[in-house]
Amino acid sequence: MTPLQKNVLNAVKRRPMTLRELQNNLQVDNSRLRTTVSAMVATGELTIKNGQYAPGLATFSNEAAPNAIPCTLVKLAARFGFASRDDGTGDIFIPGRALHGAMPQDKILVKLFDRPRVEGSSEGEVLEVTVPNNRFAGTVCLSDDGRLCVEPDGCRDVKFLLAKQGSEGAHLGDKVGFLITHRGERHGDHRAAVVEKFGSSDYASECSKAILYGRNVRQEFPEDVLEEAHAYDNAVIDQAEAAKRLDLRAIPIFTIDSAETKDIDDAISLQKLADGYELGVHIADVSHYVRPGSALDTEAFERATSIYYADKVIPMLPTQLSNGICSLNQGEERLAFSCLMRLDEQGNISSYKFVKTVICSRVKGVYKEINALLAPEEGADLSELQAKYAPVADQLPVMDELYRKRMELRKKRGGMDIESTEAKFIMDENGRCIDIVKRERGTSECMIEEFMLLANQCAANAGRTNKVPFVYRVHEAPDAEKMEKLSATLLACGLNAKFKNPIPTQLELAALLDETRGQPIQIPVHTGILRSMQKARYAPQPLGHYGLVLADYAHFTSPIRRYPDLAIHRILSELLLGASANQLNADFGEFAQRASEQSSKQEVAAVRIERDVEDLYKAEYMHSRLGEVYMGTVAGITPRGIFVELENTVEGFVPAAQLCKGEPQVIDGVSMLDPLTGRSWMLGTSMKVRVAGADVALGRVDFEYMVE
Repeated sequence: MTPLQKNVLNAVKRRPMTLRELQNNLQVDNSRLRTTVSAMVATGELTIKNGQYAPGLATFSNEAAPNAIPCTLVKLAARFGFASRDDGTGDIFIPGRALHGAMPQDKILVKLFDRPRVEGSSEGEVLEVTVPNNRFAGTVCLSDDGRLCVEPDGCRDVKFLLAKQGSEGAHLGDKVGFLITHRGERHGDHRAAVVEKFGSSDYASECSKAILYGRNVRQEFPEDVLEEAHAYDNAVIDQAEAAKRLDLRAIPIFTIDSAETKDIDDAISLQKLADGYELGVHIADVSHYVRPGSALDTEAFERATSIYYADKVIPMLPTQLSNGICSLNQGEERLAFSCLMRLDEQGNISSYKFVKTVICSRVKGVYKEINALLAPEEGADLSELQAKYAPVADQLPVMDELYRKRMELRKKRGGMDIESTEAKFIMDENGRCIDIVKRERGTSECMIEEFMLLANQCAANAGRTNKVPFVYRVHEAPDAEKMEKLSATLLACGLNAKFKNPIPTQLELAALLDETRGQPIQIPVHTGILRSMQKARYAPQPLGHYGLVLADYAHFTSPIRRYPDLAIHRILSELLLGASANQLNADFGEFAQRASEQSSKQEVAAVRIERDVEDLYKAEYMHSRLGEVYMGTVAGITPRGIFVELENTVEGFVPAAQLCKGEPQVIDGVSMLDPLTGRSWMLGTSMKVRVAGADVALGRVDFEYMVE
């Protein structure tokens, strides 16, 4: 809960208040207050009656329900749901009759059944909805008796009738945002009212707007945030501040990003020494402009990350900062926070220091262009590129040399290089997806990633060795049970995956990744290993990074788009000014904990949004390719059917009933056999499919198996 939300709740606990009374009481911007109380009403934290706001439903006390388990409903279908225990100890299956109208993201109390239908499972009944979630996105449809209703996204076959005067001119098939205006004991008794219309569910752009609404993502910045941001319109650096810093404007520093990047927060410099290298990673000094307690900082903390989807971005910071004074644009002087590293001849870090600097980028480098210079095609005319990169040309071969040495070191320690299939969407002028291509990573992309990793490693080491509060990027060792299942699956695929210990070493997993790289089995093996891992997260404790095989790791290099980076910039800045560990613990101890929790939560939410929106655009593209035939790779096998991934990263489903004449036999999750025909399919094998269907609103693609 944000500070403003806490203040609002405390105020209305004293007595119900109107919006004007709240504004006078709290002395806060009206637009921001209105947005806050609307969100709190939607989540049930506030109720409104006769224009006055009051606290929402109170949580059951332990005395009233001594055996009740606090949970959050996380999944809802027509005949069942799943509740996640708030203490993180697992999920509880809720039969449809026991849901009592509970909705996804409702805070609920659950009582376990004494005799679950499946022995050893957790099943229960919803006793009470303590904090309801009434804000959803969905699709307008018809009820069985022909009345207009709405189906919430992610809740198939759950429909709510629209209340009188609740349709707001919505039409069949529209994507809408709606509120549950009346709750009954069953889902069929709920009533809804449309509060926002987005357009036809046939278009990914309209469906993505609905996803953002349903996930409560604020796309506009509040007035007080914009007011602070406007102070940096067309801003230039303060020369008095620059005079206090290490002046690196004479050093050939430059940036490397994709051609379309506008929020450029990192730059590099590199010099070959007699006994090694001097690498500089120069990051926009966002913490100089985004101060603690400011509206900009409060908003950045709440968002915690920028959200990138399709060809759009919902930034963590307004463009005056992200694309302006904090963007390391070519030829413009900027304030930076630099990590200056010395590396030996083999590429090992021998020393580092962090320092506030002033820089001026010489060139806006582009990945594709630098890849062309590093590995020129025969007969290619590179004269224009060579002229563009002349100010930094001496650094390019040295960068390539250092990168390759770093890759050798990463390989020796067992760093895992998991291949992922990232899609790039090509849009027309109307925002419709007209092509999907696999995003390729060349040498320059990998090179910058490695140099940023070095700076991140140094930042974490500085936090740990100085014993100061910090926000670390942690990746804990995988769960032994998941690794056992992974081993069984890989062995069934014919791979040598007998691990020496319950939890394999990174070298063992890296060997499997390398063994399958470029092979047909690569997609399911690399994806399977990734899914068997713990999720990386942020934490105030230095727990290390299993996947990178590093004791020290944090995120320092992207303060424009990630709050943890901004947080540790702030801490390191105070450390440079001479603050003691005791003082920093007093100032930042609680802050590091809150920043870690909020950033982890918002990162998970952002990743889900990005993936769900990608699925919409993939379905939109494939809808225009209905009937076309493709070759794909079997990427997943379930008793219900087979998932097939195309070269362009689109994944579709082939039902088992369409593949098998008999009862399908799934063996170890890696193969499917039709006992009547003798045909079989295995992970990694090729399959010819026809595009049979594509539902944009669901982000789902269906394939039909083509017998060769």
